[in-house]
Amino acid sequence: MKRKGEKKKRKKPAARGAAEAAPRSAPAKPKAARKGNGKGKKAKSEPQAEATARSRKSRRRRAPQSSSSSAREPSSGAQPASEAKSGLELEMGEAEVASEEVPELGLGSRMVPPTVIFDESPESAPPPRQPGNGGDVAEQIRALEARLDGMMRGARDLPQATDDEPKPDAVQPTTPAGAPLSDSPYFEQHWGRTGLRNRSEEIDDFGLDPEYESKTRRLAEFLYRRYFRSKTEGIGNVPADGRCIIVANHSGTLPLDGMMLRTALRLEHPVSRELRWLAEDFLFYLPFAGVFMNRVGAVRACQENAERLLAKESLVAVFPEGVHGIKKLYRERYRLQRFGRGGYVRLALRMRAPLVPCAIVGAEETNPLLYRLETLASLFGLPYIPITPTFPLLGPLGLVPAPTRWRIRFGEPISLDSYGPEAADDSLLVGRLSDRVRSSIQQMLESSLRERRSVWFG
Repeated sequence: MKRKGEKKKRKKPAARGAAEAAPRSAPAKPKAARKGNGKGKKAKSEPQAEATARSRKSRRRRAPQSSSSSAREPSSGAQPASEAKSGLELEMGEAEVASEEVPELGLGSRMVPPTVIFDESPESAPPPRQPGNGGDVAEQIRALEARLDGMMRGARDLPQATDDEPKPDAVQPTTPAGAPLSDSPYFEQHWGRTGLRNRSEEIDDFGLDPEYESKTRRLAEFLYRRYFRSKTEGIGNVPADGRCIIVANHSGTLPLDGMMLRTALRLEHPVSRELRWLAEDFLFYLPFAGVFMNRVGAVRACQENAERLLAKESLVAVFPEGVHGIKKLYRERYRLQRFGRGGYVRLALRMRAPLVPCAIVGAEETNPLLYRLETLASLFGLPYIPITPTFPLLGPLGLVPAPTRWRIRFGEPISLDSYGPEAADDSLLVGRLSDRVRSSIQQMLESSLRERRSVWFG
């Protein structure tokens, strides 16, 4: 009996092992079930329906929990492993579809799981991007261009004001408080560039206004004949026609020598020649004075302007001392300063124009320069601020020149016909000719000073 019981005990573990091995080695049973009764399809649809029903009932129940609970429920008969696997794949597919339909909400580092089903769309969902509000730069540029085009079309469609219609006061420019006088509308329309443009047909290329110059001619003649009682010598040395360069000394705190030279040649020369003189740059930045000098014959000093004047067979006056000539102190009067690098000699050689030296005596005493302020003058754009016996003590009246007796003497002309235009590149020749002209002017100055008996009476 014992042996029989032992044999039975031995058989039981073998049967258990066979029963456990049976499901693993039965992959062909689902095929037979599909072909025969369709039991596999029924087993497959039951967990799917249960999972869908449970997900609709609860909002925040996860899909893996529903699948695990359905797996715990007893199924009819022994369910094959392949059928269970296919059911899980269907559940995962439904979970992916649900996650695609529902937007994800970020709450810090926590995320709402995508398997949660919402009845309505959340209120915090971001609005769709509009092309105008987003980062579409090209579209914004196109919108801005269209807006600018509309504004330009509207400006063109506005009615233009005619000369007969009075302009409103709001359109007229006003000068802000504290602004300089040269920025005022009146100054621009009568003395500035606007006034010159309105009469561009009458004004020449260098700024000479014949109508304005004719009005101021009486003043220039009064200064030449009555106020300074000028005396001219050697006027016949100036050629009657053709191009010529007059080289003169520069003196006087206010540079009136250019205007007096022009008046002397108009009144004293046999053919009444017109003279244009080259003036320093700073003079054209002074209010009233610069515009006045330009409209009566002054020209900005540069090689291009001088060449254009000489090409028109004009008579041109130059002052080689430049600013250093007019800012000499009274104790240095009638001592010629350096004549630069001989630019006027190069000009005469290129243009084949004769040089006529000229000495002016009497201008140094019109405004005796006792001292000059150069550091403070840079704030006003001036080369210096003069200190004279009357300025700035008497204010603007201190700049009125004293009625000294002037003497203007012209020397013999220096012909350069023996030199060609290529001689302008010879620095040694240019320096030698410049020293010759300078020494000639210095000798005439010394001779006139010896002959003068008084500053006031000559």
